[in-house]
Amino acid sequence: MSRSPCSSDSVRTAAVVNKEIRDLWQRSGGCLSPEDEEQYQRLLVEWAAATGGSARTAA
Repeated sequence: MSRSPCSSDSVRTAAVVNKEIRDLWQRSGGCLSPEDEEQYQRLLVEWAAATGGSARTAA
């Protein structure tokens, strides 16, 4: 089963994406492989889009 973001006509909620991010971190034991890091970055972009860009990033 693919873990890539859904197409633009089927946008997932921030809560759903956040759960996937948490699952990724839990599966990895807190140490992301290069492949997991790529997935994490894609999920962050999807999550930010789902929140309408209202989320603040750490400086």
